[in-house]
Amino acid sequence: MTYTFVHGLGQTASSWQPIIDDLEIDSQQVASPELFSLLGEDKPNYSNVYQHFFNYCENLDGAVHLCGLSLGAILSLNYALDRPEKVDSLILMDAQYKMPTFLLTIQNGIFRILPNSVFQKMGLPKKDTIQLTSSMKELDFSKQLAEISCPTLILCGEKDKPNRKAAEQLSSEIHDADLEIVKEAGHEANADNPQRLAEIVGDFWNKPVLSRSQHINP
Repeated sequence: MTYTFVHGLGQTASSWQPIIDDLEIDSQQVASPELFSLLGEDKPNYSNVYQHFFNYCENLDGAVHLCGLSLGAILSLNYALDRPEKVDSLILMDAQYKMPTFLLTIQNGIFRILPNSVFQKMGLPKKDTIQLTSSMKELDFSKQLAEISCPTLILCGEKDKPNRKAAEQLSSEIHDADLEIVKEAGHEANADNPQRLAEIVGDFWNKPVLSRSQHINP
């Protein structure tokens, strides 16, 4: 059984460290992949990122508890749909389940005029970042959301207005999913309000409904 934290675009695995520290999880039960390092020499498109993430999760011992932010949430949702028997719980933060193609087009337009230095912290060069986000435009999991059967928590930063509607729809379409708005946080709650986020995640993972897995110590 592994608690797996999946970062978003513009973050790295270390972005989760404040949350992991507050939760006091045994290091042997924690996984946090560097998504773009998994790619190796493969092209930076969604299909390749997901395939490497899929393989990474398959190699983890036992069931997994997935906690993903943005791109990480999309990958986690995708994996939970493909491998429901492997996923014990799912936390989706600031996630989209059907890509907003218009917003992605605008975002890529902005990316093109930004200097390359801006992309250094993303773990991908500008060209690769644009290629990745462009490859996600056709993603649409809307017809599969009802298939999610594991305990699910939907989170959205209170300042993350572009993803608020998607969060509400996810919570209504996924059976028995909980929705919580993270106060004093924008799109990256693990950076904006890590203490509160750790409290929310710890409370969720220690619910009686998750009793088939060993609980953490929040």
